Amino acid sequence: MIRIKRVYSPAEAEDGFRVLVDRVWPRGVSKKKLQADLWLKDAAPSTALRKWFGHDRAKWEEFQRLYFAELDEKPEVIRQLLDLAEKQGVTLLFAARDTEYSHAAALKTYLVSVTEKAQSPRQSSTGEKPDKGST
Repeated sequence: MIRIKRVYSPAEAEDGFRVLVDRVWPRGVSKKKLQADLWLKDAAPSTALRKWFGHDRAKWEEFQRLYFAELDEKPEVIRQLLDLAEKQGVTLLFAARDTEYSHAAALKTYLVSVTEKAQSPRQSSTGEKPDKGST
């Protein structure tokens, strides 16, 4: 299971493994208060992409496309998060105010899509799903 949560929200038992996915440490939050198990800076968007986006909802679709391209180049980071999610559940921690249009929400979408692709039936070279009745 993959959850997202603001760093300013209290830690809870059901959070599982807590991973800070911001590139910079959140203002006004101590390590003790955050209770993060891991700070995975490489899961965050590049500084240039983060600044370009600026939490402008009009840029959301393009931000996701660019961020997903960055994540495609970080398979080890993605594998680490997926392994944690599978073993004990993971909560992606972030500081942004907007929970719906945050990089953590985009990261969760990306991770879920990778998981779904891995679990879907393989397609034939023609792009069609194999016929269950054929031999």
